[in-house]
Amino acid sequence: MDVKGKTIVLGVTGGIAAYWAAEIIGALRDREADVHVIMTKNATHFISPLTLQTISENKVLTNSFELSGEIEISHISYAKKADLILVAPATANFIGKIATGIADDVLSTTIMAVNAPVLICPAMNDMMWANKIVQENVEKLKKHGYYFVDPEYGVMACGGMGVGRLASMESILGKLMAL
Repeated sequence: MDVKGKTIVLGVTGGIAAYWAAEIIGALRDREADVHVIMTKNATHFISPLTLQTISENKVLTNSFELSGEIEISHISYAKKADLILVAPATANFIGKIATGIADDVLSTTIMAVNAPVLICPAMNDMMWANKIVQENVEKLKKHGYYFVDPEYGVMACGGMGVGRLASMESILGKLMAL
């Protein structure tokens, strides 16, 4: 997908890799995408909504009860205008929620309402990524038409090495452009 002139909704969940959201926004804006950000509550502990709002030049949604400035409910409004939803980073918790249809925050409710493609970029500890339940949830979502950029091998936040770190910008953008 050529993102020029497209509306990309970036979902940011609560893992240490949330700080990469700023780089992702910058890369998408460099390609002339209109980036709108939705953060989970836990994501706000890792990076400030103000930072992402400043970089995206759009209001950041963090609460299901916020109004988007439009007549429609925020999650429905974002679902309608999205040409693609990119979730980066996606935690094991968030992947599990989506796989089981739990819609209890603005990001998960937006994903449940969207007709556009959803690209999920997991990032978590290597032991979590290897967990059979996490892998079953990923496979279930793939069967339902969700796209993934798998995590990569590298240094984990805990200091160890393994597969779990957020995929490279090149990998994420490559997959996004291929959709």
